[in-house]
Amino acid sequence: MTFDVAVLIGRFQPFHQGHLHLVGTALERADRLLILLGSHRCAPDTRNPWSSQEREQMIRAALPDSLQERIEFIPLRDHLYSDNLWLAEVQQKVTSATEEGDRVLLVGHRKDRSSYYLELFPQWEREDVPIRGDIHSTAIREAFFSGQPEEIWAADLPPAVQAQLAAYRKTGRYCWLAEEAAYIRTYRQIWSVAPYPPTFVTTDAVVVQSGHVLVVKRRVRPGQGLIALPGGYLHQDEKVVDGMLRELREETGLKVPKPVLEGSIAGSHVFDAPGRSARARVITHAFLIQLKAGPLPAVRGADDAEKAFWMPLADIYAHEDNFFEDHVQIIQHFISRF
Repeated sequence: MTFDVAVLIGRFQPFHQGHLHLVGTALERADRLLILLGSHRCAPDTRNPWSSQEREQMIRAALPDSLQERIEFIPLRDHLYSDNLWLAEVQQKVTSATEEGDRVLLVGHRKDRSSYYLELFPQWEREDVPIRGDIHSTAIREAFFSGQPEEIWAADLPPAVQAQLAAYRKTGRYCWLAEEAAYIRTYRQIWSVAPYPPTFVTTDAVVVQSGHVLVVKRRVRPGQGLIALPGGYLHQDEKVVDGMLRELREETGLKVPKPVLEGSIAGSHVFDAPGRSARARVITHAFLIQLKAGPLPAVRGADDAEKAFWMPLADIYAHEDNFFEDHVQIIQHFISRF
C-alpha cells in the first residue's frame, strides 16, 4: 500500500462486478477507501432507482467482513449546471474525511465521456483501472425493469446484490419503476421514426410569494406522483413566455391577472443539461415570478397536475427526493440569486 486514502466516485446503480474490481484495486493501493455515492437524494427513476442507503447496503453485502471497517460511504448530490459546485462538494467532503498530509489516490475506470471528472482533481494521484468484459449499469437496469429473466440481468452482479435485487422485485417501488420504464420505452419508440433525433422545448414557472413556491403533484407519467414545477410542452404557435403562463394557469388555476404575472417576472433561464430528462433531449425555459408579499392565492390542481399547493421554501430540501427531474436545481438557481 502506498496511499493513505483512496477515493472512488460513482452512482453504482446497481453495484456490479466491474465496480467490485475497482473497490478491490483501491483497497490494494490504500489503507482506507472513501466511496462517494453520486445522485444523492434524487427522486427514484429508471436511471437512479436506488437510494444512497440502499446502494451502501448493496456494496457492503458484496464485500467480506474483513474490509468493512476500511470503507466509508459519503453521499454526493448532483449539480447538473455547475461543475464547480460539484467539485467544491467533492473536495470539501474528502478534506473532512482525511487528515493533513494524507496521500490520496483517485481510482476510476475511463469508460466514456461521463468519466471526464477523473481529470478534474490534479491535487490527487490518479489510477485508471481497466475492467474486463463489457459491463454497463444502464443495460442491467433496462433488463431488470423490463421484466427479463434473472439470468440476464444478474449475470454481472455479485451474488449478494443479485439476492437484494431479487427481493426488490417484489416491492411496490419496483412495480412503479417498471411501469415508468415501459412508458419511457414506448415514448422513445414513437419518436424513433423521426428523421432526426427530436429535441423538445418545455416551460416551467417558479412562482414565489411570501417565502413559498408554487408546485404541483404530477398526475401523469413520467414521474407520476412526484412534486414538480407547473409547466409543459411549448405549442408551436406561441412564444415561450406565453407557453409558461398558459401552463401555469392550466395546472394550478392561479387567479392572478396576466398583466400582474408578466410584470412580476424577475428572471428567466434555460436549463439544458442533456441528461436532465429520461424521456429524450428536453430543454426547458424557466421563469421566476416574484409576487408581492401577502396572503397566498388559492390554487387547485388541473390538467396534468393532480394537486397544486404552496410549499415553504424551507421544505424544499426536506422533500428533494420527491421532486421530478431537475426541478429542485431550477428552484435553487432562482432563489439563490433573487
